[in-house]
Amino acid sequence: MDRHAARAALHAGALLATTGAVAWATGTPFVFPSLGPTAYLLGTQRPRARDRLARVVAGHSVGVAAGLVAYRALGAGVVVTADLPARSPTLAAVVASGVFALALTSAAMLALDVVHPPACATTLIVSLGLLPTLREGVLIVVAVVVLVGAHVATTRVTPDAAT
Repeated sequence: MDRHAARAALHAGALLATTGAVAWATGTPFVFPSLGPTAYLLGTQRPRARDRLARVVAGHSVGVAAGLVAYRALGAGVVVTADLPARSPTLAAVVASGVFALALTSAAMLALDVVHPPACATTLIVSLGLLPTLREGVLIVVAVVVLVGAHVATTRVTPDAAT
């Protein structure tokens, strides 16, 4: 493994370990699948400007909001991992919730110029009933803020948009 790869792997792992420590200490869902790709991007790309880091938080926030809207509208009370019969209305509802949430997230991230692809996983986590409550949505955003904060604390981040 070359030096850059080792440094990037350690940085990404340390970022996720930060939210993992919070999850362990508090028993809250501070580790969830879309944090992995976010930690990877932060760990492997050159230090980003503060406004671009804000897009990471905003992108996940959009994903949470769209996921909550879609879940409440279409899939409330259902979890995609439940033993749901094929071709059932319940399974159709939760799948429709995920599809709708992804479309909303994509449109909103583009409209608001806060594109962060891992946020598409966040919206599925919420809209498919895995972390579907407002409290869990807030925890997701706080975990992203903690992850980005750990990145800022351990790297040199520029104050302007130039990277």
